[in-house]
Amino acid sequence: MSPTIRLDGRILYLTEDPALLREQLDGRDLDWTPAIKLRDDISTDEITPAYVCYYCDERLGDFPYLGLDCRGEFPIVPGAVRRAGFMVSVSGRRRGKGSSREASPYAERAAGIRLIIAESFERIYRENCEHLGILTSTDFDLLAPLRRGAPIRLGRFTEGRGAVTGAVIEHGGLLAYGRARVAGSERAPMPSASPGPMTLAEKIVARHWVTDLHGPAGVSAVQPGDEGFVRADIRFSHEYVTPMAAVLWRAAMGPGARLAERESIFFFRDHLTLLDQAMTAERKASGLLDLARGLEREQREFAVEQDVVLYDDAICHSRILERHALPGQLVVGTDSHTPHSGAIGCLAVGVGTTAICQAWLTRDVRLRVPPSILITVNGRMPGNVTAKDLMLQLLRTPLVREGRALGRILEYGGSALGELPLDERATLTNMAAEVGALSAIVPPDEVVVKFLVSERGMERSDAERLIAGLVSDLGARYEASVEIDAASLEPMVALPGDPGNGRSIDELGDAVRIDIAYAGSCTAGKRQDMDMYARVFAEALARGERVHPDVRCYVQYGSQEVRRYAERRGYAELFEAVGARVLGPSCGACINAGPGVSYDRETVTVSAINRNFPGRSGPGRVYLASPYTVAASAIAGRILKWGGG
Repeated sequence: MSPTIRLDGRILYLTEDPALLREQLDGRDLDWTPAIKLRDDISTDEITPAYVCYYCDERLGDFPYLGLDCRGEFPIVPGAVRRAGFMVSVSGRRRGKGSSREASPYAERAAGIRLIIAESFERIYRENCEHLGILTSTDFDLLAPLRRGAPIRLGRFTEGRGAVTGAVIEHGGLLAYGRARVAGSERAPMPSASPGPMTLAEKIVARHWVTDLHGPAGVSAVQPGDEGFVRADIRFSHEYVTPMAAVLWRAAMGPGARLAERESIFFFRDHLTLLDQAMTAERKASGLLDLARGLEREQREFAVEQDVVLYDDAICHSRILERHALPGQLVVGTDSHTPHSGAIGCLAVGVGTTAICQAWLTRDVRLRVPPSILITVNGRMPGNVTAKDLMLQLLRTPLVREGRALGRILEYGGSALGELPLDERATLTNMAAEVGALSAIVPPDEVVVKFLVSERGMERSDAERLIAGLVSDLGARYEASVEIDAASLEPMVALPGDPGNGRSIDELGDAVRIDIAYAGSCTAGKRQDMDMYARVFAEALARGERVHPDVRCYVQYGSQEVRRYAERRGYAELFEAVGARVLGPSCGACINAGPGVSYDRETVTVSAINRNFPGRSGPGRVYLASPYTVAASAIAGRILKWGGG
């Protein structure tokens, strides 16, 4: 008989109505019915705003849901959830979208939450919950026995979830299960697939499937639904995550334990590099800046202790694509935009803190093979349309809006892809996170070969050999497909609140005046992005125009390589001449941690970053747009598409 659990604490319903939330926090148990609307699309930025993540221990329990936006109000204050004695948290669809930060479920657990019920979950968030020992379910029928305080079979949380997921849940978390694997008392299952046509992603997964922790990886075939572990060629983390993972590592392995195969592990200082230039005096006075600097210090000390390379001159996934990832590899990183490297034809997957900690030990990560979705883009894009516009169009398709791409792998194809440079392909794969996909990949071709030869110094024959066979088989199965006519695409913006709020700029009109134009981040701080900003700004200077006097404009590089590229081409002087402020590599304003953030709700920003969830770049309203549009808007003082002439 399946063991049972009993949750005697209260149930917290994360409602759209802020008054109902406050009543629950004040001690009233809500008699919830489906007529009471629950919050949908709760992002991890709302569960734990970026500044909360400066904590990496049990103090996080004072802060869950601090950024939860309920009809423009933020009803949850520090300590409220923990004081009220909740053990269950309930919300609507697509819970935990956005950043992969494990601080979010960690904060919920530290506040007393042991079970989360939602209509649907983002993959990384749900895995992070399970890895930490938090139960998750989409079964709202559980609410009745929970209200009665009745025991519930543990099997209700493991049924249909797969052997590995079930084992993780039964062991109470990933690290406990990982230790059992190392001890030999648990063994991950083999895939069920027999040889047959596979997608490109399935081929890469099959090559990396772990059959023996201490032996070579690889099986002949996998298929969607197979669950096991895949060996990673590259494992990376940044200063928001490494310190918490180091705490978990030392607790699980003891002092002096060494990370496995350290040459394939990389640490990055990229998220908080410019934080001191954006944090308010009030928050600095509260000690938050010191906490943030402590994360950087702890990561640096751990890097020295473990003899691991630490980069502090590039955004993590930008550097992995520039210098390390290779076609056909499997890359894991503690950032939701890890799929950035899929542009080169590798499978790159974002993971959480506990997962990267286990990967330091076993070199592998847990994976349930997802179905693939084929995105075919044919034709030629208009001259003022970019990969960002394509993504904003894709994000508003029914496939994405209805959540049918969640946890899937996007494979891009079609004649338009051959016209896109590697940097533009990286925008398509980077924003798999906004789609809610596990990852995204572009089959490698001549563009990739030229990159490997020119940027990595590889012999052409070696580069061609490396990409050989990295294409989906004829007859490979896709769960769904989307066809996009490139010629029909228009310059787009996403309205504030969600990247899926796409509109053509023509639909928007010309009345949206802006206060900030932000040109940068991993999605839009690449070489080709700099080319776009420079083209628009050079045209403006030729007309005698500069950045509008009412606009603060920032151009931020994604890496030092991009900075050197811009300097060689004279872009740095051009940006300064037009009135833009040039910033060094950092995640910066994209995570409310650098110049370009807003400080009040009235501020309007047009930004080339990848997401505009509430509070992501400060309390103001953020419109997402392409590099061309951001630059043109900076000059005009209002959201304006560039003509493309």
